[in-house]
Amino acid sequence: MIKKDDVFKIGIFNKPHGVKGEISFTFTDDIFDRVEAEYLICLLNGILVPFFIEEYRFRSDTTALIKLEGVDTSEKARMFTNVEVYFPKKFVEEEEETEDIPTWNFFIGFKVKDVRYGDLGEIVDVDDSTMNVLFAIEKDGEEILLPAHEEFMVKLDKKKRLLTVDVPEGLL
Repeated sequence: MIKKDDVFKIGIFNKPHGVKGEISFTFTDDIFDRVEAEYLICLLNGILVPFFIEEYRFRSDTTALIKLEGVDTSEKARMFTNVEVYFPKKFVEEEEETEDIPTWNFFIGFKVKDVRYGDLGEIVDVDDSTMNVLFAIEKDGEEILLPAHEEFMVKLDKKKRLLTVDVPEGLL
């Protein structure tokens, strides 16, 4: 069984495209193109279900047409309309030796600790709607917005899911 902690959201399926089962896909992260993965995870009726990718092609910087295995008619593709799409974290975590940050959404669920202030809470969302990406960190019902800048990051422990930061004075 796939757990919510094992995946992170990368987009949403829109409406079917054509009659052969292609689905329009609006994504916030093109990780599925950058990291080797054979499948995507869809949230269907509250259950995370994997679907193998037969093929895909990009339409723009934020949309693609995806053909899933076993979905070969527009009627079957219509069942995926407005379905959230997730990516398995294990494919990203396999690249432990790289220091690159594959995607900001990967950090959702990480605990954040500051070198001076200690525990800041857990990243519950990433706001990338503006030029400056922000981590939404929640602790004791309070929300902190922290700029997601690599220069603030001191240490990243993917196994413990802990991000240690050094936030400039006055920012918190």
